[in-house]
Amino acid sequence: MGKEVKTNAMRILDRNKIPYKLNVYECEEFIDGVHIADQLGQDYAISFKTLVMIGKSRQYYVFAIPIDKEVDMKKAARAVGEKSLEMVHVKDINQVTGYIRGGCTPIGMKKNYPTVIHESAKNLEVMIISGGRLGTQIFLAPEDLRRVTKGEYADLIAE
Repeated sequence: MGKEVKTNAMRILDRNKIPYKLNVYECEEFIDGVHIADQLGQDYAISFKTLVMIGKSRQYYVFAIPIDKEVDMKKAARAVGEKSLEMVHVKDINQVTGYIRGGCTPIGMKKNYPTVIHESAKNLEVMIISGGRLGTQIFLAPEDLRRVTKGEYADLIAE
């Protein structure tokens, strides 16, 4: 077995001396985060997906929300001061972020886009985000994610 190849997200966490735990698992095909959490026996409340959107201003934004929840587009737009937002198309994810669908993480994208983490993360000791490629997860403290992404917390969930 060779040495684990680090993703951009892991290198940034290491450089900032942020403690994290890595989880590597088999991922034949990515369906969605709920499928992965079920496969690995993980709690939905601590497992977060990364959504990338573009505003009317043509600025990109990153949102981290629990995997089993839906984003409220109006709340998300309000959180970043935009009139409206739309999801970045799957085919454009790599070009915008440097990551692929299922391996997209808020840390270490091509540019430092404004990042908003759902407020439920504030109450967690640890959260799970993608590690930057399929089959890789990062477990870290929500406050560390907020700090390293220069993010903020907001209510982003559709009721």
